[in-house]
Amino acid sequence: MLADYHVHTEFSDDSIYPMEQVVKDAITRKMDEICFTDHVDYGIKEDWDCGHTIRYRGKEPLANVDYPVYFASIQKLREQYGAQITIRMGMEFGMQMHTIPKYEALFQNYPFDFIILSVHQVDDKEFWSQDFQKGKSQQEYYRRYYQELLDLVNAYQNYSVLGHLDLIVRYDLCGGYPFEKTEPIISNILKAVIENGKGLEINTSYHRYGLSDTTPSVDILKLYRRMGGEIITIGSDSHEPEHLGAYIEEAKQLLKRLGYRFFCTFEQMRPIYHRL
Repeated sequence: MLADYHVHTEFSDDSIYPMEQVVKDAITRKMDEICFTDHVDYGIKEDWDCGHTIRYRGKEPLANVDYPVYFASIQKLREQYGAQITIRMGMEFGMQMHTIPKYEALFQNYPFDFIILSVHQVDDKEFWSQDFQKGKSQQEYYRRYYQELLDLVNAYQNYSVLGHLDLIVRYDLCGGYPFEKTEPIISNILKAVIENGKGLEINTSYHRYGLSDTTPSVDILKLYRRMGGEIITIGSDSHEPEHLGAYIEEAKQLLKRLGYRFFCTFEQMRPIYHRL
C-alpha cells in the first residue's frame, strides 16, 4: 500500500503543479492512493471571493484554495482515474486561534476525507520569513508556537492529524533546541490528540530541507507511541513532481523500527489502518 497524504497542487499559492499531472505522476509511480491537501491560511491569505483584489507576494497570490473549482476538479479526476488510483479530498488548515470560526464554516461546506491541522504562523506572523521569530528569544518563539498548537487541539476538533508537529525547527536559525525543554508541552498536545481520536503525520520533507532529524522528530514519534498513539499518516508535502511520494517507504520502515504496527489513510474523516 503506497499512499501520499500531503500533496499540494496549483490550487496552493506556493505550487504550480497541475492537479491532473499529479494524478498521472502518482499512477506512473504505482501509487495506490493520494490525498490532495492544498493550503488554507486564514489571517495571512484571503478567499478568492473576498470582495476585493487579491494581493500578490511576487508571483504568489495571497489567496486560499478556490473551493468550488478545487472540489469539482477532484471529483472530475476521480471519475477519470478512479479505476487506477484512489483520490481523497483533503486540505491543510494553517490555523491560528483567532481564525477558528472561518475553518469551522469551511469544514461544514464540503465533504472532506481528511484535514491536516498545521500552524504556519502565529499572530499573523509567518515562520519562513522570520517575522514571527523576530524580537523573540529561541525559548520564547518555541514556547509561543507550541502554546498555539496546544490551544488549537483543545479548541478545535474537525481535523484528522497534526501536520509537521515541530515545524518551527525548520525555520529556527539558532540551531537545535533541547527536546527536554519542549517535552512537557508537547506531551500535553499529544495527550489531547490521542484523547480526541486524532493523529500525527510523519512529513518526509525533512530530507529536502536538509534537517538532521525527521519531522516530527524521532523523540516526538517515540513519545507519541509511548503514550498510546496509533493514528499516523505519511506525506511528502509535495509541491513539485520530484517531491511526490518521496521517502514514503523509508518512513514506513522507520515507524516499524519505532514499534508502530500501522499507518493510516482516511475516508470521510475516518482512519483506515494498514499494517506496516
